Amino acid sequence: MLCLLARRLVRSRIGISKGFTPSRCTDPLQIFPVRHHGEYEWQDPKSEDEVVNITFVDKDGKRIPVRGKIGDNVLYLAHRFGVDMEGACEASLACTTCHVYVKDGYQDKIPEADEKEEDLLDMAPFLRENSRLGCQIILTKELEGLELELPKATRNFYVDGHKPKPH
Repeated sequence: MLCLLARRLVRSRIGISKGFTPSRCTDPLQIFPVRHHGEYEWQDPKSEDEVVNITFVDKDGKRIPVRGKIGDNVLYLAHRFGVDMEGACEASLACTTCHVYVKDGYQDKIPEADEKEEDLLDMAPFLRENSRLGCQIILTKELEGLELELPKATRNFYVDGHKPKPH
């Protein structure tokens, strides 16, 4: 009965025709697909046109080439490929643990930091002119060849040492 009511509600709110029936609906919350934080970044590019090759340089100087796609969030992409970028606030723009240095030549290709990101960066240890938060960098084709260096240390303002696991 709940499923029937949910279908009617969905149809009336978003104008779906009567032919809409979710398969095997046992729970009204199963009408829409479930999305998790960073799920888009866990998918491979569908075509070469959307591939963006970037490189992370970790704290020890190790270069980690990554094959992302247009629209990927750098923080979630780092998690996918095992790069040691913490991201304690899980991209909610509340910490600086995804702090990175953007290689010269790419700073102008990334949209300017907004006021909230600037305020957080002011609190980041080892701040440089080319500092940005990885959670605020979304890949575009213009960022092909982007190199992001991780600082020697970050500071987790909420729970020192906590490293969230990707969902």
